[in-house]
Amino acid sequence: MSKKIKVLVVEDDPNLGTILTEYLNVKNYETTLAVDGEKGYDAFSKGTFDFIILDVMMPKKDGFTLAKEIRNTNKGIPIIFLTAKSLKEDTIEGFRLGADDYITKPFSMEELMARMNAILKRVDINYTEKGKQKDFSIGKFTFNSQTRKLIGGAEDQRLTSKESELLRLLCLNKNVVMDRTVALKTIWNDDSYFNSRSMDVYIAKLRKYLKSDSSVEIMNVHGEGFRLSVS
Repeated sequence: MSKKIKVLVVEDDPNLGTILTEYLNVKNYETTLAVDGEKGYDAFSKGTFDFIILDVMMPKKDGFTLAKEIRNTNKGIPIIFLTAKSLKEDTIEGFRLGADDYITKPFSMEELMARMNAILKRVDINYTEKGKQKDFSIGKFTFNSQTRKLIGGAEDQRLTSKESELLRLLCLNKNVVMDRTVALKTIWNDDSYFNSRSMDVYIAKLRKYLKSDSSVEIMNVHGEGFRLSVS
């Protein structure tokens, strides 16, 4: 029997928090509910979790601030934001902070479950798909897409799930163009405007991680996509 996935839900609406907790428990998740950002960080600090669901607008500490604090400690844990807002700026900010997905209220429990399952398939460290290359050499760096570790810079980086998937695709297409649309459909499941913008955010972060090696460059190829160039 596989172990239960531990989920931290941080939601200040008591009704929605209770519904989420009960639904996830029925679906065989082990769920902890925190009712504000401060209690959420306290629960995260004291517990061990596999997945986090964060409301954006909360008293004491908002979801973006909490996500930033969590990412300072754990770069890899999947995060979904819940929000009543639908502004582009909020969506981009959420992805900039390392969110794996962003759901606007109201939403169905089935939609949440589908998004969680898609993320968990990407980040499953026990992934055993045959022929799945996981070790890559990128100039002076080494990268393992299973552990999501990039080694060789001033400090080792543990990438988020989307950073890792994106870097893996770039590595598989090293020195040739990685098609933008293919990357969006592979990692985000569609090539919408919001997803395209969020991919640009992740490309910028990968460039930052790789900048210490001048022989490595992620290049924009206008109208086509990106190329990981290693000289």
